[in-house]
Parts: sequence; structure tokens; C-alpha cells
Amino acid sequence: MFLDDILESKRVEIAQRRSQEPLASIQRRAAFAPGTRDFLGALKRPGLGVIAEIKRRSPSRGELCPNLDPAVRAAKYEEGGCVAVSVVTDGPAFGALPDDLKVVRAKVSVPVLRKDFILSEYQVWEARAMGADAVLLIAAALSPEMLSCLTGLTLGLEMCPLVEVHSSDEMKVALVVGASVIGINNRDLHGFQVEMETTRLLRPLAPAGTAVVSESGFSTPEQAALAASWGVDAILAGEALVRSSDPADLIRALSGAANLELRGGLR
Repeated sequence: MFLDDILESKRVEIAQRRSQEPLASIQRRAAFAPGTRDFLGALKRPGLGVIAEIKRRSPSRGELCPNLDPAVRAAKYEEGGCVAVSVVTDGPAFGALPDDLKVVRAKVSVPVLRKDFILSEYQVWEARAMGADAVLLIAAALSPEMLSCLTGLTLGLEMCPLVEVHSSDEMKVALVVGASVIGINNRDLHGFQVEMETTRLLRPLAPAGTAVVSESGFSTPEQAALAASWGVDAILAGEALVRSSDPADLIRALSGAANLELRGGLR
């Protein structure tokens, strides 16, 4: 299974990084990180928000933008009106470089999400040291106990945990740990197929007051409008924006069509 392979590799990678820089050093750097921006508040603004993603490659698609300049691309995203920027920080599978999140955070004024396969407290502290405002926690990659532990640590470091689910069982676990922001991933991480219906089926399970993000598969205004009609607060778009020659315009198109749907303008 694809997820299992990634997680096995990630555990080795974490052990290597810990040997190079102990947790105490990471914690000292985290203490000097800039104050966090309000990720949850950004998602709760009126209309459908777009979380725009920075990544160089994908395990399922290969190279997306090998010469990507994260700061330049992120500035274009903010120009287009994104509510947050997601930065994939996994190097082996996604081609990230160590300073990608740091340079993006310095370039934009919107919140920045660290997107990685987070398995340990060490990585959460790393995220704060990088300057992250939010952290992705994948329910499929964590035991309920570890998900609860990492959710608590993330909140304790004044970041926002985005708890990602792909099934009703994972949604139940996310609610038990008290997730206030839930990401519904339309992509099955075991096979990497995308099915937009996942959001339609799982969205009603999230209680009122929970911010819900639909992740993966967004490239057209029609898809964004459909997600908006299901009641999500934001969508997360990656590949289409990285490949786009005008990502700012695409973000405006995604949010504009979705918000037109919310006003009853699309039939």
C-alpha cells in the first residue's frame, strides 16, 4: 500500500533528523519563531476560501514544477485572494527543500499550513520552528491516541491542527479528539485515486461550528462550486495551481464561481 511505504520511509527520515538536531535544539528555535496567524479565522471568512498549495512533485503525477520558486508562487497565490498557503515539506516523495515553508511564510501575510506526514511530536515542534501557523494531521497515519497527543501539542504551541479524514470512521476519531478544523481528503492515500463524492458523503458528519476543508482534485470553477454547494468552508488546491501559468487568476475563478453558487447564481 502506498501510504504504508511513505510512512515507513518517514519514520527513518525522522530518526535521521533527530540524530542531526536534537529536540531541545528544535524547541529553542521554536521559541524565537514569529507569532502565529489565525488559520481557523481565515477559513471562517464569508464565502468559499481557497488554500493554495506549494509542491514540486507528486508521487502519483511525478514532476509538477521542478524549477518552482516557492516565494514567487506564494505571492501570486496571495494576489489571487487565497485564504492560506499550504506548503508540502516532505522531501523524498514531494521534492520539498528544507527552507520552503520559511521563505513562503516570510513572503505572504496569510496563514501557512505545514503539510507533511506528521508522526511525532518532534515534527510538530519543527513546524513551529519553521514558522507554521497550522499543521496537517492525517487520521489514517496515526493511532487515535497519537492523533489526540499531536492535536494537543499543536494547540499548545498556538498552531491550528487540520485533521484529515477519508472515511466515516476517521471522521468519528477526529471528532473524539476535538478537531475544530477537519480536512476531507478526496484522495485515497492507499491508492491515490480521487473521488469528489467523498466530500459529499462525509461533510454532513461534521457538526455545526466545525470548519471543513475539501482537499484534492480541484482544477475548475465547476468543481469548486460543487464543493461549495455541499457546505465546505474552503477547498485545498495544489497541482492545478502549481501547473498554472496564472495561479492568481485561477484562484479568483475557483472562489468566484463557488461564491456565485452560494448566492444562487449557478443552476
